[in-house]
Order: sequence, then structure tokens, then C-alpha cells
Amino acid sequence: MIKIVSFKICPFVQRVTAMLEARNIPYQVDYISLSDKPQWFLDISPTGQVPVLITEAGELIFESDAISEYIDETAPPLEADLTPATRARNRAWSYQASKHYLVQCSTMRSADKDTLAERSANLSKAFARAESELGEGPFFNGATLGNVDLAWLPLLDRARIITKHTGHDFLSEFPKVKAWQQTLDQTGLPAKSVAEDFEQAFTDFYLSDQTYLGTGKCQPPQGGCGSCC
Repeated sequence: MIKIVSFKICPFVQRVTAMLEARNIPYQVDYISLSDKPQWFLDISPTGQVPVLITEAGELIFESDAISEYIDETAPPLEADLTPATRARNRAWSYQASKHYLVQCSTMRSADKDTLAERSANLSKAFARAESELGEGPFFNGATLGNVDLAWLPLLDRARIITKHTGHDFLSEFPKVKAWQQTLDQTGLPAKSVAEDFEQAFTDFYLSDQTYLGTGKCQPPQGGCGSCC
């Protein structure tokens, strides 16, 4: 069985596990602490970073983009008969998501209102690009779930959890992206691709009293959810 090594609230590993879940590929996840990385992990990870995938043959693959490409090359495709140009476009839009994972992480950890506003503006650029590219849906490329959807899933699901707990909506200005978020949630993949206690671990870290979102000062406008920035 494929093994994934990561830590519990890592968005990069959720992209990988969502790809495996979407293809019904069995896998095991071993979670580690980034503040106390075990020696066995340091021995197998060239960079000391997560995630790492260990194939059934014992081969090691690191870097989430490389892991995602490995899954795409070795498992049945979610979208059939794609041209090389379409596959390249999908990789490009997937990269647009993954390069903003840490942007979103730092935004959610903002300690004050001004920092949240500044970082949210940067994150919004990614959502604005997706908004302009999305068609009639329900998925990124139309009627079929694909790799681009799974790459954006961590961003969209974390935005959903923030709205659920605080009322702050990173997607309030992007109706197509909002609908996309809801479609992905309805697939069940966000919940299937994380640990059972993921939401608690996530909110403990990103909605702690060290964050502006966690202090309760960031409230939606009366009558609806929106940006507090």
C-alpha cells in the first residue's frame, strides 16, 4: 500500500490524499510533528519537508508537485483523452493553487486587522484569476472532476472552515469560486482526504488567540457573511 508521511494540517498533503481518494486508491498516512521530526523521517526526506510518498515498492518521492505527477502518471486519469496542451494547462492551473497554499496559511495566521487585510489582498489575486477562468461548472473544466479541482481543494476547503467558524469569507467577492467550493464540498472529498480530527487541529492553530481571526474581533457585516477587512 502507498504510504504518505506528513503532518495533520498540511495543505500539500491534502492535495495528494484527495487525488488518491478521487481514484479510490488505498493509502496510509503517517503524521509527524514538524517541531520534533523523527530521525527515521529525516533519513528518508532529502529536504526534511513533507509530504513524502513511499510507493508499494519502497521508492521515495518528495515534493508535492512531483508526487501529484506520479499519481497522475500511474493511476487511471480522472479526465480521459486530454490533449498535451490541455494537460499542460491543467498543470499550470494546479500550480496556481499550490503556490498559494502558504500564502493562505500566513493570511489565516495574521495577528492583526491590517496584516489580515494586506495578506488577504494577495490571496484574493489567486481567487480572482480562478473566477475569470471558471466557466459554467460545476467543476473547473466542466462536468468532470479533475486534477485542477483537487489542487484547489485545500484552498477552498480551508476558506470554508474559516467562514464556518468566524463568518469571514475569503470568497465573498467571487461567486463562481464560491459555487466551486460548494461543489467540491458536496463530493465528500474534503472530509475524506484529512484526519478525523483535522478541523479541530486546524482551528486550534489558525483560530487561536494569537490570530486576528481567532480573537473574535473579525465579524461579518450584519445580515450576511463577508470580509471584515
